[in-house]
Amino acid sequence: MKYNGPKVKISRKIGINLTSKAAKVAGKKPYPPGQHGQSKRRNKQSDYGKQLLEKQRLRLQYNLSEKHMTKYYAQAVAIDGNTGDIFMQLLEQRLDAVVYRSGFAPTIYASRQYVGHGHILVNGKKVDVASCKVKVGDVVSIKEKSRKLENFQDAVRGANPPQYLEISKTDFSVKYLHIPTREEIPVECDIPLVVEYYSR
Repeated sequence: MKYNGPKVKISRKIGINLTSKAAKVAGKKPYPPGQHGQSKRRNKQSDYGKQLLEKQRLRLQYNLSEKHMTKYYAQAVAIDGNTGDIFMQLLEQRLDAVVYRSGFAPTIYASRQYVGHGHILVNGKKVDVASCKVKVGDVVSIKEKSRKLENFQDAVRGANPPQYLEISKTDFSVKYLHIPTREEIPVECDIPLVVEYYSR
């Protein structure tokens, strides 16, 4: 299932700040949680352990269930090309991921909530399914009525999306310009290890 527990604790465990609060805590406690978190003597990680950690890091950055991760991996394997890169591209085409990358939402969790509550349009039509696949040329925008909300006003003002998204701050929208390369996707993950995990 998707992760709904404490974001700070899991962020410290995987070494990635999933929220702004987690980033603040990491500055004060730059080590894993638990009574042995500060210990310099930690068990050497097995190859499987490394693969599992990277898979969890990727899964949590998109807030997906294991079932959905497996589904996307199967789709990536069926497409010609580098499986790891294609896997990432498929994840990055999710509507909640696009809303988050656009800067319209502060976290992937907020992004999914915005989509589910009907604040997001795709090509002018309301879409409330977070897994909806955004295609090249699609325009994702904030519903006109929702644009008056302070959280969206602040988000759009400070938005600075990656190069594969073209933002129009006056229209509260972004256009999906092209399928991103792995280097363009701002995700912290050793994707070859994830591929190794799922190809076992």
